[in-house]
Amino acid sequence: MDVKDSNGNLLKEGDSVQVIKDLKVKGTSVTLKRGTVIKGIHLTSDPEEIECRVEKVKGLVLKTCFLKKA
Repeated sequence: MDVKDSNGNLLKEGDSVQVIKDLKVKGTSVTLKRGTVIKGIHLTSDPEEIECRVEKVKGLVLKTCFLKKA
């Protein structure tokens, strides 16, 4: 299974990615700003999603179409 970011780069377990669009996190008041770097991602069984930790939010699932490899 190949997991790719918005630019088509392959993502691996533990990579760092950057958010390319402001994203509101459901259930919290947190907004991920464009340019936020997320370190240590975890791949899921879905090639279009990754798991990560950001600020105070643990277990966050993000779509790869909003990310680029850092």
